[in-house]
Amino acid sequence: MSGPKYLSVRENLRRRVSALPEHTLLPPEPVLCEEYGVSRITLRRAVDGLVADGHLVREQGRGTYVTRPAIRHEYRESFVHRIAGWSSVMTEQGAQVGTTVLTQRIVPVQPPVATELGLEPATDVVELVRLRSVDGAPNHVAHSFLPAATYPEAAEVDLSEGSLYEFLRREYAADLATARIVVDVGTAAPEEADLLQVVAGSPLLVVRTTVRDSAGQPLVHSFSRLRPDVSQVEFEVSVSGR
Repeated sequence: MSGPKYLSVRENLRRRVSALPEHTLLPPEPVLCEEYGVSRITLRRAVDGLVADGHLVREQGRGTYVTRPAIRHEYRESFVHRIAGWSSVMTEQGAQVGTTVLTQRIVPVQPPVATELGLEPATDVVELVRLRSVDGAPNHVAHSFLPAATYPEAAEVDLSEGSLYEFLRREYAADLATARIVVDVGTAAPEEADLLQVVAGSPLLVVRTTVRDSAGQPLVHSFSRLRPDVSQVEFEVSVSGR
């Protein structure tokens, strides 16, 4: 996707600093400007975004150096520039991602999911429930649903590592083109609270996502229930009609 130059510089820098040790100093501005072929204004705008996101810190008299942001559930990365699995995005940020598969089975679709996937009632779907952690701390419980007739292997393959989206691309050449995202607020049920290590009734972020192919056909519906103290949901949109 094309866009302002500073966005591509920021994305390149983000990937670069995520691979560097914390407290590493960035090269001086003139060096980076020459490397990326941009003006100081463009570079500073890119760096400002990474400072705001917690990837970089500016210190008077020292320069700009690498730090580690709070855990972020970055939908800007996943759903504006590309469709990427949560584990792929977090791994790119240098986080240690863990997955425990809680449920993986074929079941008749429930009405709300049938509506999202455009399926007839009682159609078989693969139900996948996973507990996701970052650097050893529980982050969210992800519930995913896929048409079983289209993706039968999703009920059997080991999904304790890697990305569901990458599996679908690799094994089925799935065309994951667009995503509709709805963010809501919920509360933790007792069993869910135990998994996430929070008090029952605590508020949770609820992110519902339906991924479609280029023709608009729904492929995957999921909802994730996140601990808000260790997660952020970020969107970046283009403004038209200016």
